[in-house]
Amino acid sequence: MFSIIFPGQGSQIIGMGNEFYQNFSYVRDFFTKADDLLKKNLSKLILEGPKDKLDLTENTQSAIFLVSYSIFKVIEKETNFDLKSAKFYAGHSLGEYSALCCSQSINFEQTINLLNHRGKAMQNAVPKGVGGMYAVLGVNIDEINKIIKDNSNNFKCYIANDNTTGQIAVSGELSSLNLLEEELKRNKIKFIQLPVSAPFHCPLMKKATDEMKQIIINTKFEDPNVDIISNVTAKPQKKSEEIKNLLIEQIEQPVRWRESINNMIGLGVNKFIEIGPGKVLSGLIKRIDRNVKLNQVNNLSDLENIIND
Repeated sequence: MFSIIFPGQGSQIIGMGNEFYQNFSYVRDFFTKADDLLKKNLSKLILEGPKDKLDLTENTQSAIFLVSYSIFKVIEKETNFDLKSAKFYAGHSLGEYSALCCSQSINFEQTINLLNHRGKAMQNAVPKGVGGMYAVLGVNIDEINKIIKDNSNNFKCYIANDNTTGQIAVSGELSSLNLLEEELKRNKIKFIQLPVSAPFHCPLMKKATDEMKQIIINTKFEDPNVDIISNVTAKPQKKSEEIKNLLIEQIEQPVRWRESINNMIGLGVNKFIEIGPGKVLSGLIKRIDRNVKLNQVNNLSDLENIIND
């Protein structure tokens, strides 16, 4: 039994999806359609850069979705592999939108529109240079929560992503993160500052939630044709209205990725296929459970692997 998973921010690289773009005219059509909808040359940014512009949240979100969707469509059209026989679809943060589009809950145009608004709203929710994120390594979520709770009078930080065993992302204002850093050093806990422009998936994103709420409410969703694992609940969702409500919550709530993977495994999934740029999610899953099978599709040779596996 397998699940399809879709990557989020951090998986982007210049040239992602290029093989599919060069070899399939309908992929070039998807890229052109996205450019027209966004009224900017996202295609050129994906294929040629520059990297600093591709890394801007307002560009990254639509870009990663576009590449993931294009690869999904190539698998659908060029192989006999039945993507709809997956037990679940799941995506990390913006990847949940890719999952919803590929499960026909929302269409291509709606997804580009939602992610364009979402990217801008999240980019602008906190002034540049005010907030950030750290990846805390080698400890579990309870240990980090305890440090944050014990120091709540000194600083305000928030769990943003429970990614995998021993890797937790924390968001906050830089002033708070600096104080957290001192506490982590005191406890001999390793951490790295993440190259992001804002403190995602925490209450500091409230302005983005307020902006996105009405846009999501006004978008017509259908029930997905494959159950979606929500980032907010880490559980399967199949009703469009509930999915919409959870997407609104998702902007300020932590991504419960480790729990999502464990829950899917508990429900019988023993193989994950990552569709989109990079192999970030596969790396995270490997640390959660080494017994599951992992495939990635981000270039043409990968198509053979999933057909023959």
